[in-house]
Amino acid sequence: MVQAWFMAENWNGDQREEHHMQPPEFVDLDTLFKLTLVEHFKVNESDPTNDELLNSIKKDRGYSYEDEITCSKECLPNYESKLKMFFEEHLHTDEEIRLVLEGSGYFDVRDGVNDRWIRIKVEPGDLLIIPKGIYHRFTLDTNNFIKAKRFFVGEPVWTPHNRPADDMNCRKEYLKQLISC
Repeated sequence: MVQAWFMAENWNGDQREEHHMQPPEFVDLDTLFKLTLVEHFKVNESDPTNDELLNSIKKDRGYSYEDEITCSKECLPNYESKLKMFFEEHLHTDEEIRLVLEGSGYFDVRDGVNDRWIRIKVEPGDLLIIPKGIYHRFTLDTNNFIKAKRFFVGEPVWTPHNRPADDMNCRKEYLKQLISC
């Protein structure tokens, strides 16, 4: 089961640690959606290709391109610099869709009310849809390995726009959507 929690504000040390507040403050999936518009689905981790829910989501949202990425020291060229880049706070002009096939990691998203970090731990079978315009980042956990499918509408767009990017249309649209929910 996916877990999400508010991160300690002034943590230091390894970004791959959990960084819970003391005491921990967990966030259920309904609250996660209300605060961020991030969606989570659980798909069949042993056979995601034939998962009805995944195929329905792909069809409904028009995901026409997909690929796989493996993040590990052995498989990712320029491993250290890529992890550093993934962990910089940024947004995208398209939603970010990831299905974890193997391993685990963390997606951190900003809550739309207080701008606090919420850490989402993802494992095999977790499908996360991060809306366009939300500030977020990614890191591996201490296992140092994740393999994930990435889905796109049309040609893939991987361009991160580092914070601040508040004047971008996708950011303004995201904030309007958040307020209307």
